[in-house]
Amino acid sequence: MSDFARFLPLSGGPRGAETGVSNDRRGALADIVDRASAIIAADAAGRGPLLPAFLDHADLRDEFAALAVASTPAGLTRLGEAIRTGRRRRARALASGARALLLLARSADTDPGLDATTAGVVALRLAGSAPFDRRAVVKGRTVRATDADWSFGRGPVLEGTATGIAAFLLGVSDDPPRPLTGRG
Repeated sequence: MSDFARFLPLSGGPRGAETGVSNDRRGALADIVDRASAIIAADAAGRGPLLPAFLDHADLRDEFAALAVASTPAGLTRLGEAIRTGRRRRARALASGARALLLLARSADTDPGLDATTAGVVALRLAGSAPFDRRAVVKGRTVRATDADWSFGRGPVLEGTATGIAAFLLGVSDDPPRPLTGRG
């Protein structure tokens, strides 16, 4: 094997069927909308006013309005169903949804419940497109989630929770992934 080939991402991996691989993020985005619905439903009277902000941050207000449903957690659940069966979604839409969920959870003072794999997709996308100061932190580093089975990049290891890494790159948190600790 030539020296450069060992750095190609797919050159040394196991071969197998890849029919289930897709860049369509409908399911993950629908899961985010469903989680937002659950957060708001947990205290509908107190958290109901957070729904419009979630829709704005997720860039879903027009789709929600097109459904002509009530501005309630049940309406948000209906939006999740429409997303799950609707048009294809890319990682950019997923990043907007994840940011909206993290902001909603922070406002509601609750756990966002962001799926670790979804956080990884968002983090990988943002490693190349986040604002410069965020990208600079992860450039030339291996970024590894301590609570999930994913990492990306090459270089000294930075680690954090999957949600924490995504939150930092999304600009929701100012707590960056940290250098590898001395754990065995």
